[in-house]
Amino acid sequence: MADITAIILTKNESENIGACLDSIKDFASRIVVIDSGSTDNTVELAKSLGAEVYYNEFEYYAKQFNWGIDNTNITTKWVLRLDADERFTPALCKEAKLLMEKHAEDDVNGITMEAWLYFLGKRLNYGVSKKRKLMIFKRGIGRIEDRKRDAHTILSKGSSASLKERFLHHDFKDINSFISKYNWYATREMQDYIAYKQGNSGEIKTDKKIQSTRKKKFGLYYKAPMFIRAWLWFIYNYFFRLGFLDGREGYIFHYFECYWYRYLVDVKIYEYEKMGNKMEKLKALGD
Repeated sequence: MADITAIILTKNESENIGACLDSIKDFASRIVVIDSGSTDNTVELAKSLGAEVYYNEFEYYAKQFNWGIDNTNITTKWVLRLDADERFTPALCKEAKLLMEKHAEDDVNGITMEAWLYFLGKRLNYGVSKKRKLMIFKRGIGRIEDRKRDAHTILSKGSSASLKERFLHHDFKDINSFISKYNWYATREMQDYIAYKQGNSGEIKTDKKIQSTRKKKFGLYYKAPMFIRAWLWFIYNYFFRLGFLDGREGYIFHYFECYWYRYLVDVKIYEYEKMGNKMEKLKALGD
């Protein structure tokens, strides 16, 4: 076992939580689940698999995760940020444990890795599919930045290292759930954009590649014309980054992820600016 506490946020994740917890059962010395009112058997499954379950009302991801850091009496050297639809492989667990031991007493305070994304049962290899996250960090040094969407782990000091092995991200239950989730995401993305326009900085102290992506998002993507930028983002990822090589699943994913979702964010920005600047109160998905 590694000297690490895994924190997982849940609401109605009975389809995912078993495989998620099973993937880290021989890696994390402690597993904490922060539930926000599941009505399925997520809580019972998590407890049966050895997790400690806490309840906290959900507003947005960063606030919920940071509540978990502050209120679950973590004593391990390291903390793992893991979503219920993500999995660690045995090879990743082994590599992560070795790197954590190597950097236990130096100023490498975070560990970054990339994902293999699965969509409609197929692993995607091209285009925008390679999500990068700083997922492991030292207790007392790492937190989630206070954003409503696309919130990354930030470090108060030190640097981060990267793993070669990838985690698995099964980002799909069914198309209805996918669309509902991305509509939910779009409201949060709109609110972050409005906050940026009002003066909130988009800069973060984290992995350098993640920093670069964030700079391009606000310094390049959002400088392009509204609505047109969604088409440009789709064309760039589907054609120039070879998303079409992932077949029909690749097309469906890139259409929704790069065009439909980004167009929806622009519509919500336009609605906010035109119809009276009203902000929707944030709540858990499905509430």
